[in-house]
Amino acid sequence: MILEVKDLHVQIEGNDIINGVNLLIKEGETHVIMGHNGSGKTTLAKVIMGYPKLKPLSGDILVDGNSIVGLSADKRAKMGLFLGFQTPVEVEGVGFINFLHSAKEAISEKVDTKELMTEIRNGAQNLKMVDNLIGRSLNQGFSGGEKKKAEILQMEVLKPRIAILDEPDSGLDIDAVKIVAQNINEIAKKNKMGLIIITHYSRILSYMDPQFVHVMSKGKIVAEGGKELINKLEAEGYESFS
Repeated sequence: MILEVKDLHVQIEGNDIINGVNLLIKEGETHVIMGHNGSGKTTLAKVIMGYPKLKPLSGDILVDGNSIVGLSADKRAKMGLFLGFQTPVEVEGVGFINFLHSAKEAISEKVDTKELMTEIRNGAQNLKMVDNLIGRSLNQGFSGGEKKKAEILQMEVLKPRIAILDEPDSGLDIDAVKIVAQNINEIAKKNKMGLIIITHYSRILSYMDPQFVHVMSKGKIVAEGGKELINKLEAEGYESFS
């Protein structure tokens, strides 16, 4: 699978938020998008996934050469796209396990409930999630870090071809950052998954090996390179790339 963003422009209430972004992500690649608050990172992720309130002003988003701009988020998910939210919402009354089962059914022809439950339990154990979390409503009463782990568990169960993870390290303590990074690495490698990691900070990236790093500022990608670009950002800050 190849995800391509071509000269994408997005406005919100008449303000330019995305200003001509170009990206090319293939299965098996790990990309990082870094930038200060308000640089357009989260908006870019939502537009790629088909957030209904955000429509491109111009440009295109393609999967394997075919435009997906007119497709709903659920159809994009069926194609193999996944978004881990920056701030996952709590959904009272919707069981976490029931949610995962329904989400899996929506993208698969058949779901073996026994196998799914084994996968959920093993995944929760690998992420060192609190024992009773998967029995609760979706994200109900979860800490910020637990919500992030729940997003990674969803990614493992759904097995997307390309996953966008928006600040997967927010709300995590030092030990949890390492656990989450290791699980992301293992899930992506096992499934030959393409990854887009959106983050402000380099701490989670110290446990990962991204091939491509992109720096966003004012809705544009202003610098691109390999992992060495992360060290430059740490030393010079974002202002030097504005």
